[in-house]
Amino acid sequence: MKTIQIILLFLLASGNIFAQKPDNGNSPKTEKEQIEETLHNYMDGVANGEPERLRKAFHPDFNLYTVTSDTLWIRSGKQYINAIKPGNKVNRIGRIISIDIEKDAAIAKGEIVVPGWRKFIDYFLLMKYQGNWKIVQKSYTWWDLPKD
Repeated sequence: MKTIQIILLFLLASGNIFAQKPDNGNSPKTEKEQIEETLHNYMDGVANGEPERLRKAFHPDFNLYTVTSDTLWIRSGKQYINAIKPGNKVNRIGRIISIDIEKDAAIAKGEIVVPGWRKFIDYFLLMKYQGNWKIVQKSYTWWDLPKD
């Protein structure tokens, strides 16, 4: 009986040796998590009027593409970011639908809903260079939503 007590005491005392350490946020992020962070910098940056978050998300030479009146409309990222007024919050609900990653290239699909106005579907082309994922192109479409 004494032997069993000693073994149990040893096992209880050594339990901390085998316990997992909690993640204090210091473990490296996966590629997917890094891309999600980039996409959230875009979505939240627009919604909260934070142009600096957009600069963090986008490559400086990125462009946006859409079709209006059967014409391809191309806007520079600089024009897009300059239109964001610092601190101007916009009622937009964004979510990531999908992400596909191959080495240093990725595509992602997102949805932005502006209640009572429009629903946007965004397609992003992202590249990882200099250790960071950046949106290098955004193509999108939209349709009007019923008024509330």
